[in-house]
This record gives sequence, C-alpha cells and structure tokens, in this order.
Amino acid sequence: MTRNRLPRDAQSILELAARSMFELFANASEGMLLVDRDARVVWINDQYRRFLPALGFEREEDFVGHPVSRVVQNTQMHQVLATGKPILIDLLTNRAGTFVVSRIPLRDDAGEIMGALGIVLFDHPETTLQPLISKFARLEQDLSEARRELASQRRTKYTFASFVGSSAAALEVKRQARRAAQSASPVLLLGETGTGKELLAHAIHAASPRAGRPFVSVNMAAVPDTLLEAEFFGVAPGAYTGADKKGRDGKFKLADGGTLFLDELGDMPMSVQVKLLRALQEGEIEPLGSNKLVSFDVRVVAATSRDLQQMVRDGSFREDLYYRLNVLPIRVPPLRERQDDIALLIEALCEDIAARGGGAQLELTADAQALLAAQAWRGNIRELRNVLEQLALRSDSHHIAAAEVGAVLQEAGLPALTPPVAPWLPPPRAAAVAALQGDLRPLPEQIAELEQRAIAAALVRTGGNRTAAAKLLGISRASLYDRLAALDGASSEMQTSV
Repeated sequence: MTRNRLPRDAQSILELAARSMFELFANASEGMLLVDRDARVVWINDQYRRFLPALGFEREEDFVGHPVSRVVQNTQMHQVLATGKPILIDLLTNRAGTFVVSRIPLRDDAGEIMGALGIVLFDHPETTLQPLISKFARLEQDLSEARRELASQRRTKYTFASFVGSSAAALEVKRQARRAAQSASPVLLLGETGTGKELLAHAIHAASPRAGRPFVSVNMAAVPDTLLEAEFFGVAPGAYTGADKKGRDGKFKLADGGTLFLDELGDMPMSVQVKLLRALQEGEIEPLGSNKLVSFDVRVVAATSRDLQQMVRDGSFREDLYYRLNVLPIRVPPLRERQDDIALLIEALCEDIAARGGGAQLELTADAQALLAAQAWRGNIRELRNVLEQLALRSDSHHIAAAEVGAVLQEAGLPALTPPVAPWLPPPRAAAVAALQGDLRPLPEQIAELEQRAIAAALVRTGGNRTAAAKLLGISRASLYDRLAALDGASSEMQTSV
C-alpha cells in the first residue's frame, strides 16, 4: 500500500524528499530560521525561540521581520545570499553562546536565490564536540609551532662577533660591513670560497634596521636553471600542470621587509638576470602564470667567488645588473692574508666542533698550530675547519701533536710547508741579541724580555691556547692580548730602527 502511494514523477519525489529533510532538521536540530532574499528573518521554529531572550528579544515579533544582521550578531547569512554557496559547518558566537551552524541557500524554480536557511546543529560545542575541538586545537598548535620554526630559520644565525679575527684585514672588513648595514643600498661580497661571505651577509642583516624582518637566501648553484624563476618570483595558482592550486610565494615575497641574500651570484643564468634587474629597478615582481604585479621591499646582499668584471667583459654577466648590485662592494680577504688570525680561528673552530659533536675540545701543541699556520689554505676557513674535524674524528686523544696534523695534511694533498717558529709571538728584539753579547741593558728591557719568555713558555705548555695560558700566568685573557700586542709593536719599532 505504501509503495502505491509514492509519487511516480521525479519532481514530486524531490519535493517529498525536500519536505522530509526539512522536517527532519527542524525536529533534530537545536533551532532553525529562514531569511528572504533581502536577508530579513521570515520564520523561526520552536527550538530557536528559546534563544530569543539571550539575544535580547522578549517577543517573537521583535525578531521576525527584521534584518538578520540586526538581530543575530556575527551572522554570515548575507554571504550565502550573495554567493549562492552554502556554509555547511561553521562556529557562530554571539550573545546567546557558541554554536555549530549550517547555512544553505534556497532557490526558486528558475534557479534564482530566494532566501537562505540557517540551522543550529549543536549548542555548547565545547562539550558535544569535545573530541573534534581537541583535535582542531592540536592541529592549530602544530601549525603555530611549524610557523615559529620556519620564522626562526629565516632569522640571522651570525653577527659580527661570529667573524673571528683581530688582524688588520679582518677589522677592515668588519668596519666596511658595519657601515653597509646602515645603508639600504645593495651590498656585493667578493672573495674566494670559504672566506665567510655568507656569515657576513647574516651579520649585515643582524646589524641593520631590518634585523627584525626575514633573512632569506638563494644559492644560485643549488637551484636548477629551470626552477630559478619560480624560486625568485613565485607561482600563481594553477600556473601550469602540477602547480600548487594555492600558488607559491617566491623568495622576494618571503623576504619582503627584510634581506634577500643571493649566494653564488656568478652562476645566475642570463635569462634570470634580465628579470632580476627589472625587479630591482621597479620594486615589483610578476609571479609565473600571473598578469598581476606584486610590490616588494627587500634589501639585496649578493656574494660571489667569481670575477664578475671578467664575466661582464666575456658577456656572461649583464653589465647593467653588475652596476646595480656593485654599489657597496666588500672584498673578503683569503685566509693566507690573515695569518695573524689563524690561532684565534683554530680556537673558535675547535670550540664549535666540540659543542656540535659533544666531545672534548681539541688542544693543539705549539708545533701543531705552527704547522697549520704555515699552510696556504686554498679553501680558506672552510678547509681549515675540515682539517680540524678530521683531527677530532681520527684522534683517540684531544691532545693533537704536529705529527697528527702532518698526516691529515698529507692525505689532503696539501704541500709540506716549513712552519714558522712560535707564529703568535714577535721575533726576538735586537736588544736581546745584544744582551747575549754581554751588553748591559736597562731594567725595563730585561723585564720585557722576561715577560716575553714567560708568555712563550705558557703558550707552549698549553699548546697555544691563549685562555689556558692566561690562566696559567694568573692574568686575564684581555691582559695577555694587550701584552702580546705591546711586544709586537715594540718589535716592529726596533726592526724599523735597525
């Protein structure tokens, strides 16, 4: 009998289904309301009436017939009427509490929007939807942690204190870099590989007014030529087959307000050089697959170990881009021009290797340090670090002698150079030679010589470790450096007079 009473045409079946679903939601939900195409409330069911006092209405006629935005705070019914798209699950918070709601557009026979239906699925979601809310909270926490981690990776890792060295060459580089940090002009770091150009780029950003903004780096040699443009300028949503539907920001956008570091600049292909020049000139980029220009504000720091001037002459690097970037050039000297800094670098690198590896810090004898100081270091500080890391891994003891250093250098194919004698001390003073011949010298000179011998003995005893030597002598490390500098100055003055 029931089967015979069912309508036979599809339209009647759909109308029956719609009426049944409406009755089901009306009875099972916590409340329903209808609005017309002008967003006025035209109907509420019995369950919804219980919310009226909390919303501030004593009578139903004070609610029904009025614009929904006036009687329901934070409603999104206007959006549903404007777009014709449903909002199936949403959290709504107003004077009556927090609710899980759905909003569904209603259409007439011609398909035009005639109103919208609002359904209160759950009230008190903090109890009824606790498992879902807990999962959502965990996802939010994971997302926040991921964002913090990403932000930390885009902060600078080094400052000028990280650029170890007290030689004249090192001090001059830091002086130029500090001046460059206060400017908004591009900086071009020139120097051999392994001299610390990336470290200086971090330090320049950290000392600049942009220090609180992102530091983003691009290594030209590490990114395929076909991907460099997307890496720089980003990709519009659906720009090509396989592209992210949400699009992807490029490095210029990620570095907006901060510093963009272009490492290995000499490896940039000519096709990207043209677009980079235009971006720097106009302050705008055009993501791949987009016809919309995006403004940016970045400070560019570039670095290269190649001869850009020669590349310009050869036609492999654009002359106009070279002059755009070569505004504040800084030459980072190779390690062979910073012989006076090698002892400090050895100490700093050994401390870092020990901290990263969790082992004891290497202690090199005076002869071992002298042997390292004699090398040409074609790979500069990076090569020196590599040798020290090999010594840390190969040696059973943290005390390193010259023989162990020589073995590692030989395996690395470095030439056997004769080490200087006590490279951290000045050569003997002429007055000391005269004393050996029986000449009587003033007391201050004899005291200075005695002090020099004591310092030399302490450094030999501690393997050149200045901190340990200062402790052994009962003076501060700063005092030890002052005495070494004074001895070095006196020696230079005596040699000039002789």
